[in-house]
Amino acid sequence: MTNSMTGFGSSRYSEKEIEIYCEIKTVNHRFLEVSTKPNDLNNQLDVFVRNSLSKKLQRGSVDVRFRLNFPSTNYYSVNKASLKNLMDSIKDIPNINTDNINFSDIKDMPGIVQSENKISIDQKLIKKVFIESLNQLLSSRLSEGSKIKKIFLSKISNIEKSTSKLSKLNKDLTKKRSDNLRRKIQNLTKSLDSSRLEQEVAILVLKHDVAEEIERINFHSVSLRKELSSSKSSGKKIDFILQELFRETSTLSVKLDEPKYKQIALDMKLSVEEMREQAQNIE
Repeated sequence: MTNSMTGFGSSRYSEKEIEIYCEIKTVNHRFLEVSTKPNDLNNQLDVFVRNSLSKKLQRGSVDVRFRLNFPSTNYYSVNKASLKNLMDSIKDIPNINTDNINFSDIKDMPGIVQSENKISIDQKLIKKVFIESLNQLLSSRLSEGSKIKKIFLSKISNIEKSTSKLSKLNKDLTKKRSDNLRRKIQNLTKSLDSSRLEQEVAILVLKHDVAEEIERINFHSVSLRKELSSSKSSGKKIDFILQELFRETSTLSVKLDEPKYKQIALDMKLSVEEMREQAQNIE
């Protein structure tokens, strides 16, 4: 199962005065990096969000955004000690009758009336909306990963066809190269011993033999297919296999000297390079 590190998920709950909205965006990153907004979520919710993400995601930069609206209630209380202190302070002042003092006269006095605004937050609802967003995100990453996997399999098939073609031609290419080298050397010197000639030709031909590169390319192609089909496909492992595959296709393109066959190797190399770019998005 191939998952992309790029994905999006969102969910909303709305009823009367309550509105909860959550969206989660992810992009590629070497490790799992989570940021939440607003970042003043209470500790319990923040821990829940981070634990839930770490259980489902291996890598990626994750941006979690909440928009929360809950009904609020104002609570009031009178500081009786402060009120008594105030009344005691003014009772002996001439022309002031404490019996005629109204609430409106003292409500704005500092420390007498205290108010508190409390918001009734339903954490279960927030968690439910978050989980719905997370499930959408996982589905999105899997869908994107399936597209990447399809591209990979197509390119791997083309590489396998090319290596099969080059493998069948390798003996003929080797013989042709050997004959060409023998003729060139004989033209340069007539006095060279025939056994020495064959030895030198064999050494030069071996340097350009591509059988080993073809074998390794086939091995890496099989490994890549296996990793893409794994239930726990790893982007890091895929990237490593592609590095090795890129090295072998590069060597192959250097060893092949006939233009039409060199072009086949260069096309293989290009396909690997394109896969390496795509692999940066695999989890």
